[in-house]
Amino acid sequence: MKNTFAAVAVVCGILLSMMWGITEWVVNRVYVPAGSSLQLRYKGVLLFGVNKPAKQGFWAEEGQVGILQKLRGPGRHFYCPIWWERTIVPDVVIQPGEVGVVTCKLGESLPAGEFLVDGDVGEAQFKGILRKVLAPGRYRINPYGNEVKVIKTQIAEQKHSGWVTIPTGFVGVVTNLTDNPHLKQKAGIQDKVLPPGLYPTNPREMSIDIVEIGYHESTVAVKSVLDEQGKAKVDESGEPLIASEDGISFPSSDGFPINLDFTAIWGLMPEQAPHAIRTFGNLSQVENKVVLPQIESICRNNGSTYSAVQLLVGEQREVYQADTLNDFKRILADKDISLLYGLVRHIYIPKEVRLPIQTAFIADELKLTREQEQKTAREEATFREAEQKVILEGERVKAMTTKNVAAKIAEGDKEAAETDAETVKLVAAIEKETAELESQAKLAIGKAENDGKTLIEQAKANRFKLAVEAFGTAGAYNNWIFAKTLPDNIELKLFYAGEGTLWTDLKSLQGVIPVKPEVKKE
Repeated sequence: MKNTFAAVAVVCGILLSMMWGITEWVVNRVYVPAGSSLQLRYKGVLLFGVNKPAKQGFWAEEGQVGILQKLRGPGRHFYCPIWWERTIVPDVVIQPGEVGVVTCKLGESLPAGEFLVDGDVGEAQFKGILRKVLAPGRYRINPYGNEVKVIKTQIAEQKHSGWVTIPTGFVGVVTNLTDNPHLKQKAGIQDKVLPPGLYPTNPREMSIDIVEIGYHESTVAVKSVLDEQGKAKVDESGEPLIASEDGISFPSSDGFPINLDFTAIWGLMPEQAPHAIRTFGNLSQVENKVVLPQIESICRNNGSTYSAVQLLVGEQREVYQADTLNDFKRILADKDISLLYGLVRHIYIPKEVRLPIQTAFIADELKLTREQEQKTAREEATFREAEQKVILEGERVKAMTTKNVAAKIAEGDKEAAETDAETVKLVAAIEKETAELESQAKLAIGKAENDGKTLIEQAKANRFKLAVEAFGTAGAYNNWIFAKTLPDNIELKLFYAGEGTLWTDLKSLQGVIPVKPEVKKE
């Protein structure tokens, strides 16, 4: 019986596990594809327990009824639809050249006077627009509590925001729309500019003026009468004919109407750009409100103090140019604008004043030209004379050089011959001394050899003398020599021989005394 209950329990357990698995994979399973996320809303308990709703305006915590802040990523997830509302939401994609402005819809309310929220998406504690924008990329953001607005570059009256590109040769002047406590910046135009680059900016936080850095050319000039080819017409003295007085015009001190052309090379440096934007608005306003009006004002005010003749010729015209440039540079410096150069290009003088002055001036110039021509002719004659002197001196130097070269060659040959003779003499003397030394060497060698032989013989005699003295007598010494030369294996035998029997007894000694064999001579 117990075995039956155990078997039934096992079978029930297997069936329950199979039903639970089928429920999980068929009912509870939800698949989230790549590029999407799963948003969950907890519905609460159905029969037993007490539901705890989330705080109004906030995310639901675990166990509270409401939408959870955390999204589930791609893949398989198992949540029962009875207790959970499952919603698949796409990821937020920011393309290159775009930025995302995030508005947080849940959280505490911002303090009065503030409208930007610090922090990242999902970490902000207040409702409002996030100060930090989303750069290009893919983001998993819960749309229930965050709204993302994708924007590109926005331009409003030269103010750039969103995806801002500052090209080379330009800087960005930043205008903060509100205070930034993290960077310790106040609202308004900032003194620090942005270098060239890419900047994702929040249009609710700041705007950027893109200002060109460097020098620009501004010209104020009159319009000339043009011919069919588009070239300026001139009168008989070569002066351009004025079509209209659009340039700088003013009366001279003696009442004649004067016109002139003026060109200025001016610009802004990076540190000057914020002041220009703050004071004048933009680069074109700097030119229209400062540069061009100051050119006309300074040229008129300074030019009215000179007469027409002074503006046409003489040192006074250079003084006018220098004074105008100095005044213009000083005024632009006061307005924090750089001036590279300012030039009075042309001054138009009335014909009735210009012609007499030009005629007299031309006559003076012709006189000076004739005088210079005469001086030139005299200098040319002097030059030709000097040239001939140079040629003559060159020939003389050549002849002297040839003579000196020949003399040096002869002197060198003489010294060489003398050196050869002296060398032969010295060689003969050296050879003589060498022969004498060789003869002396031979004599010395012969004498040394004879002396050596003599000493050797003397040494031998002394040796015998000493040996005889050592043995006492010459006979003893001879006996010692005789004994010394005997062989070590000699055998001595004594034979008795009577008188007259020696020769007969010698026959028995033939086997004892060795007989030296006879050597046959061929």
